[in-house]
Amino acid sequence: MNWKTAFRSIYYDGAPEPEDIVLSPDRTALLVIDIQNTYLERPDPVTLQAEERRRYDLWTPFHERMHGLVVPRSAALLAAFRRHGYHRLFARIGCHRRDGLDRSLSQKMPGWNNVLLPKDEWAAQIVPALAPEGDEIVLTKTTDSALTGTNLRLILRNLDVDTVVCCGIFTDQCVASTVRSLADESFRVLVVEDCCAAGSDELHRKELEIMNMIYCHVVSGDELLSMMTPRRAS
Repeated sequence: MNWKTAFRSIYYDGAPEPEDIVLSPDRTALLVIDIQNTYLERPDPVTLQAEERRRYDLWTPFHERMHGLVVPRSAALLAAFRRHGYHRLFARIGCHRRDGLDRSLSQKMPGWNNVLLPKDEWAAQIVPALAPEGDEIVLTKTTDSALTGTNLRLILRNLDVDTVVCCGIFTDQCVASTVRSLADESFRVLVVEDCCAAGSDELHRKELEIMNMIYCHVVSGDELLSMMTPRRAS
C-alpha cells in the first residue's frame, strides 16, 4: 500500500487514485509545526506520585515516537529541502505577553491545551535538531493554525508557493488546524506521516484518515523525497 491508497476513510473508499506528484523547488515549501522544547521535556519519574506516574507512562509512546522517528526523520527532510533549494518555514507557539493575555481562546482553555509559552523562553524554542538556519522564516503564533495566526498566507503568496509540505505536532491539533486552513486557501498540502505525532498513535492515524484526500495527501518521508526535483543550476 502506498500514499495513493493508504489512510482512506469511508468517504474515499473506491475513489480514483490521485495523480503522481512532482514537487518544484520554486513552488514548494516545508512547514515544520511546533516541534518545540516544551513538548519533549519530561520530569524525573522517580519524583512522581501514582497519578502523575500513570500520566507519565501514558505519554511514553509519544516521546519514543518523537525521539526515535519524528525528530530524526524531520531533520532528514529539512536537510533535503535545504540541499535542493526548497523554501523552509517554521511555526511555533509563543505569546508576546508573559501573562499570555494575547493567546487565542483555544490556548486558554483549562486542561492540557492551556499553553503558556512566552516567546523568548527556552520552552518556546524549536528543538536544537531542527533549529532554523540563516534566513529561514520562523512564525510565532498564539493560535493552533499557523495560517490564521500569522502572516503565513501573505508570505507564501509572496514566495509564489502553491504547495506546502507539513510535518510536526500535534497531528490532530495544530497540524490539522493548519492543514485545513491551507486547504481552504487553495494551497496543495502534503502531510508527512512519519514526521508527525499525536498524543497517541490512535489519534494520529485517525486524524490522518480524516484529513487525507480532502484537505491533503498523506505521504511517507521516503515517498515525499521521491517527489522532489532538485533545483537546476543557473
